[in-house]
Amino acid sequence: MKKICPLCNSTNTYLYHFAEDREYHHCKVCDLVFVPKEFFVSVIDEKAKYDNHKNTPTNKGYCDFLNRLLIPLQKYLDSDAKGLDFGSGPGPTLSVLMNQRGFKMDIYDIFYHDKKEVFENKYDFITTTEVIEHLHNPLNEIKKLWSCLKDGGVLGIMTAFRPDEFKGWYYKRDLTHIIFFTPTTFEWLANFLEATFEIPDSGVVILKKLKSPQN
Repeated sequence: MKKICPLCNSTNTYLYHFAEDREYHHCKVCDLVFVPKEFFVSVIDEKAKYDNHKNTPTNKGYCDFLNRLLIPLQKYLDSDAKGLDFGSGPGPTLSVLMNQRGFKMDIYDIFYHDKKEVFENKYDFITTTEVIEHLHNPLNEIKKLWSCLKDGGVLGIMTAFRPDEFKGWYYKRDLTHIIFFTPTTFEWLANFLEATFEIPDSGVVILKKLKSPQN
């Protein structure tokens, strides 16, 4: 039975790979590779994995990693821009780095800061770093974030791009990683959202929400 792509909802998919005791399927429409839901780890095991993350503002290597997004992101922002960090994790870091640059940010994390009122706001920018590959319903989550962006706002994403040599790829061995993107996938997403997009570095994507005609 063909699996439905969780991003574009196409059934034009096929079994792409089997490893780690789970299946990986490829969508011919949007180029996403995804793990079917019957192979998802439990919520308890998923959170236990995140609890072990040591990502803090004092971790220079992690801060340098985030700067691969934050430096190119800044050119899109006015000095009074306000943002949301979606999937901030147990030790919020990106929001701290942006605060140091003078940008105010709210944070949201389903496990550590589940304050859904943030989705009632409108933001100049939203970041989601090393989060999108975990999403069970990526299209719904991305649409929700997109609706929280002001016209002309930007969505900054970090996730490792899927390589041609998938078999030995370390990234897929993390069982909380269930969807895998390529630049082609983000091109599909930009077209779907009617957005412009930039890839300033491998695994770094910035999508810009176009202003409505009346603006």
